Amino acid sequence: MSGSDEEIRDVLSHARTIAIVGLSDKPDRDSNSVARYLLSQGYDVIPVNPNLTEVLGRRAFASLREIPAERRIDIVDIFRRSDRVAAVVADAIARGVGAVWMQLGVENAEAAEAARAHGIPVFQNLCIRQEHRRLQVGPVRD
Repeated sequence: MSGSDEEIRDVLSHARTIAIVGLSDKPDRDSNSVARYLLSQGYDVIPVNPNLTEVLGRRAFASLREIPAERRIDIVDIFRRSDRVAAVVADAIARGVGAVWMQLGVENAEAAEAARAHGIPVFQNLCIRQEHRRLQVGPVRD
């Protein structure tokens, strides 16, 4: 596990926009159910999947680089194999995102260290939905 409860709560309570890399349009996939949960909690979810144009009624982007620069990204939530994380994290660093979150089973020490070297908090091998519920972070407020 990575990140203290205080760090996790801080990131989740201040975030508004979460880009989900690897978001599937299949309702039975974890990425889809996590996205639906985050939407229900008031977060703005940006789907990132090169094989889709829309997920959950939202425009999907092929990569973080394709998301318009004026769209702020508070958290990049990664549903990719650990060996595919480095490129996503490099794009996240280039975008200046607020935090990098690697879902359960996803860890990449080198990518995490690179993000931290740029002052970006990193959470590995954690489910964002489970942590949100466990820490009872309230819904996003404008």
